[in-house]
Amino acid sequence: MSIIGHLINGETQTEHSRLQDVFNPSTGKVATQVALAPKATVEQAISAAQAAFPAWRNTPVAKRAQIMFRYKSLLEENAERICELVGQQHGKIVHDAMGELTRGIENVEYACYAPELLKGEHSKNVGAGIDSWSEFQSLGVVAGITPFNFPVMVPMWMFPMAIMCGNTFVLKPSERDPSATLLIAELLHEAGLPNGVFNVVNGDKEAVDTLLSDSRVAAVSFVGSTPIAEYIYATATANGKRCQALGGAKNHAIIMPDADLDNAVNSLLGAAFGSSGERCMALSVAVTVGDDTADKLIAGLSDAMQSLKVGAYSNKENDFGPLITAEQRDKVAMYISSAEADGAKVVVDGRNPQVAGYPEGFYVGGTLIDHVTSNMKAYQEEIFGPVLCVVRVDSMEQGMQLINQHQFGNGTCLYTRDGEAARYFSDNIQVGMVGINVPLPVPVSSHSFGGWKRSLFGDLHAYGPDAVRFYTKRKTITQRWPSSSVREGVNFSFPS
Repeated sequence: MSIIGHLINGETQTEHSRLQDVFNPSTGKVATQVALAPKATVEQAISAAQAAFPAWRNTPVAKRAQIMFRYKSLLEENAERICELVGQQHGKIVHDAMGELTRGIENVEYACYAPELLKGEHSKNVGAGIDSWSEFQSLGVVAGITPFNFPVMVPMWMFPMAIMCGNTFVLKPSERDPSATLLIAELLHEAGLPNGVFNVVNGDKEAVDTLLSDSRVAAVSFVGSTPIAEYIYATATANGKRCQALGGAKNHAIIMPDADLDNAVNSLLGAAFGSSGERCMALSVAVTVGDDTADKLIAGLSDAMQSLKVGAYSNKENDFGPLITAEQRDKVAMYISSAEADGAKVVVDGRNPQVAGYPEGFYVGGTLIDHVTSNMKAYQEEIFGPVLCVVRVDSMEQGMQLINQHQFGNGTCLYTRDGEAARYFSDNIQVGMVGINVPLPVPVSSHSFGGWKRSLFGDLHAYGPDAVRFYTKRKTITQRWPSSSVREGVNFSFPS
């Protein structure tokens, strides 16, 4: 059986002391194994990045951009191969994997704009013969720790801009589906990136803790669950590092009585069940204003869900695939059962679906649960599966109160034809990313991604303009060349 290793200083390493199985979740079978990096291997990657930093820092940003432009072309040329690996190890249907890759490439494109973004500011004659300007300087070695659900896109939220800003990078992707991440790293070297600038280590908590504690790592970016995000942020900042840690979500959509229900049904299906709900921006709660709205929405959803197709990644006709592990499948089923035990009504039950030809795959079908209340475990916690809960309220304000009181504040949406309601909702909802008739308000690459409350730890969001701020430090220089013909006296006053 093949072993997935690491990419350090431009070379693949497969030496290992510990291995972990990597599954094909569509079949439920072990597909390969991944080497889990011990502390010494992670330190080797950090050393490679540290050694590469001085030369890369001084490489003209235009030359860095040329490499990134070539990288974009290679990603497009190898798109099918990348998406195949995503499907094999994550279970994502091919069309969904292509969407993930496309959004990742958009971040590469934005990083190519770095020569403009890093220009800084200049002011002439701020005082007599005194000029002042600011520069955006690189940090040094930075690290990224990324989740299983987007093995291509989320790493590309981080390393393209970090590298374009003159940093060197150590990436620790999810050990559950590492192959696609390694491939996009290899393509970056094929594009001409010098050895040591970008390194990939596969591993578990030992690798993470090494990155968090090593003094040579200046900053850490993380995407994952809230408990781990909180740990990452607390540990990194305690060790003097800059940190952004994106956590979990419980994304609500309020459906108003005046909403276009046919469009709402269709968009909710994709937003709730796409990628089996394994998205931090998945819409997992539909908040219906009025029982009439709820009844019509439930009828439309339950009817449409009869034709949903769950199955193997390789069949493009399927709507979504399996969950990442058997444990996650069982956890999602537990949430469905707990809601039922708490008094909710399971309208469409996705537990134990029969997928022809794949009896051991990690599947849960689309599930619709009505009469969910805010005290239920299925409402309070992130399920991360193809489950849509319906909560009934009497007014938009009551629905907004539910959202604002929830521990998470990642994404939300309002379905309405009322511009006044939409403006009020946008202004007053306590959530970082808001959609109006847009179910997945994931910002484009030129805007930044991030939630509020326990969905984000740190001051700066991911990618977009905030990425430049996160991966650089500002230096302001004030310069004066006094006249050789004028002798100046001592001045003890504060300069003004």
